[in-house]
Amino acid sequence: MNASLTTKLIASDAGLGALALRVPVGVILLAHGAQKLFGWFGGYGIEGTGQWMESIGLAPGYVMAGLAGSAEFFGGAALILGLLVRPAAIVSAFTMLVAIVTVHLGNGLFMSNNGYEFALALLAASVSLAFSGAGSVSLDQLWARRQSGRSSGSRLKVAA
Repeated sequence: MNASLTTKLIASDAGLGALALRVPVGVILLAHGAQKLFGWFGGYGIEGTGQWMESIGLAPGYVMAGLAGSAEFFGGAALILGLLVRPAAIVSAFTMLVAIVTVHLGNGLFMSNNGYEFALALLAASVSLAFSGAGSVSLDQLWARRQSGRSSGSRLKVAA
């Protein structure tokens, strides 16, 4: 991947605010993904989640459960680590949008009726992270600094 494109993708001036947002959102997403994929934390695992998804019209259910669970589990892990936060946040935002439209919207706003308020909050947080990036305390920032150092080093070699 082009170093300039990579740097644009991962660089962030967001500061500690992004850390305060991405870690709890990442934990929530990772836990929900683990429910779908592995049956952890009281979840149904990929088989049960797949059957449920099939029953609400998301077919093939097993594939949809794998996609949603993977997006949440691996996306959540990426947010926690601060690694490729923008792509992970975009995938998470899309996953929450699908959840809102297919599962929660018809139930109204409030969670007490399985409404969309929680998924909407995760969607908003994911969109915010997609715009802001990982922030100053992240693997993305470390990677961006290394990319920047390589770029300026290669410019010095060319100039010399």
